[in-house]
Amino acid sequence: MSFQIGIVGLPNVGKSTLFKALTRNEVDAQNFPFCTIDPNVGVVEVPDDRLQKLSDISKSEKIIPTVIEFVDIAGLVKNAHKGEGLGNKFLSHIREVDAILEVVRDFHDDNIIHVEGKIDPESDKETINLELVFADHETVKKRLEKTTRDMKGKADKKLEKELTLLKKLDQILENGEWVSSHNTEYDDEEKLIIKELNLMTSKPLLYAYNVDENELTKEDNSPDNTIKICAKLEAELAEMSEEEMREYLADSGIQQTGLDKLITASYSLLNLITYFTTGEKETRAWTITNGDKAPVAAGKIHTDFERGFIKAETVAYDDFVKAGGWSGARDAGTLRQEGKDYVVQDGDVMMFKFNV
Repeated sequence: MSFQIGIVGLPNVGKSTLFKALTRNEVDAQNFPFCTIDPNVGVVEVPDDRLQKLSDISKSEKIIPTVIEFVDIAGLVKNAHKGEGLGNKFLSHIREVDAILEVVRDFHDDNIIHVEGKIDPESDKETINLELVFADHETVKKRLEKTTRDMKGKADKKLEKELTLLKKLDQILENGEWVSSHNTEYDDEEKLIIKELNLMTSKPLLYAYNVDENELTKEDNSPDNTIKICAKLEAELAEMSEEEMREYLADSGIQQTGLDKLITASYSLLNLITYFTTGEKETRAWTITNGDKAPVAAGKIHTDFERGFIKAETVAYDDFVKAGGWSGARDAGTLRQEGKDYVVQDGDVMMFKFNV
């Protein structure tokens, strides 16, 4: 299972150009609003240098990286929640993704029209964010009305809990805030209710400021949920060979591609980590949520592995490389037998034992 990142923003901010560069998929990126009507989905391999090293040690026949899906969602406009533009259709697409990547225009090009007639990143962010707040507020109000009706004449603790939460969410959204901004206040039961509501403002949010290329070499003091990227440059890099790309980046003083930066930020945003399986047949990366235990990690390979989990032979990546493989790690005493309560760490190299 891969994770989906929905790319959103106002029209003509560089979303489709960025998507095309990241996924190398051909999409319509003409200079007019709403050119992207159906969401384009692109599967992107997650770069990880550790895969090649593990493969070399195991002499694997193939390497299989983990992936993230990017969904290019058409531009939203003011009052999209009321159906302006093609708003309602696109809002439904946003509800289906795991996280939101909001592209904000911060570049200057007189040939590309800004839908609001001016370059103002903070105003653009406010427009998009409020549209999602307004749409979620409608969802919560409808559910609040239904739950209130269902409560009449009943003493149902579950409904009481839901009603209390819905009133709280109603107030949060009424104040123009995102539901996720209060994450520390929800208990586990409330989080399940919020997940069921599938609110857009409950999803993790990453901002990508689409800047001019010369901004990429300046000191970046952006917050953790913000990256700077040049979609125009990414489109040019996508046409180069790997060697040409690395040479260009080195000459330009740019530390990493926008894709690498975006993948790293997306992983952090979704609280994801990677573990590995490796052998002669294949070396493979697997994505799990930070904090997942060994049986859950095993279930990513096959549900039978989770149901019949016995133990996991585990070696930290650095120890595996240092020992030169499974047998070396066993001899060095760095191979561990982990049980059902083991919390998997990023970079763990694992082999599962299970009952069919």
